[in-house]
Amino acid sequence: MSPRRSMPAVGTTVLTLALLTPIGVALLVTGQQTATDPGPRKDAPDAGGPFPNLSTQQVTAFNNGKGQFEEDEPVPNSPPGGGNGGLGPGYNGTSCVSCHQQPAPLGSSPSPQSVQNPVKRNPQIDMATENGATNTVPSFINANGPVREARFIRNPDGSADGGVHDLFTIAGRADAPGCTLGQPDFAGNLARNNVIFRIPTPLYGLGLVEATPDSTLEQNLASTATLRAQFGIGGRFNRETSQHSWKHQDLQGPGPATQGFNPSGNDGTIMKFGWKAQNKSLTIFAAEAYNVEMGVTNDLFPNERNEFTGCMFTATPEDGHATTPGGESDVDQFVDATRYSAPAAQNTTAFPDISTGAGLFKQVGCVLCHTDTLVSGNTTITAEANFTYHPYSDFAIHHMGENLADGVSQGNAGPDEFRTAPLWGAGQRVYFLHDGRSTNLMDVIQQHKSRGSEANGTVRQFNALTPTQQQAVLDFIRSL
Repeated sequence: MSPRRSMPAVGTTVLTLALLTPIGVALLVTGQQTATDPGPRKDAPDAGGPFPNLSTQQVTAFNNGKGQFEEDEPVPNSPPGGGNGGLGPGYNGTSCVSCHQQPAPLGSSPSPQSVQNPVKRNPQIDMATENGATNTVPSFINANGPVREARFIRNPDGSADGGVHDLFTIAGRADAPGCTLGQPDFAGNLARNNVIFRIPTPLYGLGLVEATPDSTLEQNLASTATLRAQFGIGGRFNRETSQHSWKHQDLQGPGPATQGFNPSGNDGTIMKFGWKAQNKSLTIFAAEAYNVEMGVTNDLFPNERNEFTGCMFTATPEDGHATTPGGESDVDQFVDATRYSAPAAQNTTAFPDISTGAGLFKQVGCVLCHTDTLVSGNTTITAEANFTYHPYSDFAIHHMGENLADGVSQGNAGPDEFRTAPLWGAGQRVYFLHDGRSTNLMDVIQQHKSRGSEANGTVRQFNALTPTQQQAVLDFIRSL
């Protein structure tokens, strides 16, 4: 077994924060002192690159995957099954990077203020009419806001929905002649408070997470049980069970709903990926997103989600192994880019009070969910084997209370339960929380507090700090 190694800290840089929530940058003031979120770091992105010490073959696979990740997909699929197309009939994005772009490819929602987004506005605005498409931009997609997907909480008959309803359709596109599929009734569902949102989660460094044994996560959670109880913090894992399945139902057309499969049955192992830890592996995560967010069928999700007459132009699965040279599907390449990517690096010199902030981060209880250190297992990716890394997440699900509850259950995660969001890369992120409602860390901390939230005790401890101490915590998080 190789020795444990740590990712070296690499100097990075800082972006300006131009978007503020109504609560504002400063929330807590004592006398003349005010703690403020310094905003995204302005240095060059230090995320989205290959993991150090990979083999030449693995670096090539990473680069090929990243190229595919950035490819804009059309409707025609050429060659059939080759994955070079197949967009629609419904979609939220036309490429993976259109959603995962901040601060670099594989990141989170792009920001109009960042150099990584040359159009300087939410890319979903232009996707609505790309190649002649006749979509109307929904009211919740703003030029200065985050990339979002929309889910309906309930079906018209009152039963639970929770599935993604694609923002746009290929109707009107030059490469989709004759398609007349309409968009979902977002306005009506908004009026009924039946729409919730999700923003993209960062994908870099997830090879380490996938390679972390369940026993490591279980031991980590058990080791803090006494302290967590003192803070009122619970926590459990979303596991793959026979009850776990997920449905992607879109009521845009007369076609039947698509029932998501249960890929590993009832093996009982921990799921780690997605806002509610609803996905078992990076392959499932990528394949589901390709089908749900872009409408591209694949070996794992082979059925169209919107079976609307006149809008299905290609044979399924549109992305598969059979006709692809070397057997590498698009999904395989997306996974290569993610699995071989390095985590975002901490800038340990960005602020003078980082060390103080790290200590206070632990003192007030943040680290009881945002675990600072984990160790991967004996993976076949030698460079990532038995590697000490710093995700700032326990990958467990926690009750976040009525303020953050979205009313949607996925797997065993209930309506107000979410996986602890990893904080690596938070220093250069713009949008936070599952729906991107906040751009400000002070606001984010306060949003964690509401009836039923496991974070209430920690927020109270943070609020009891002096403004100087609060500032140190904010600076520490922005160093990550």
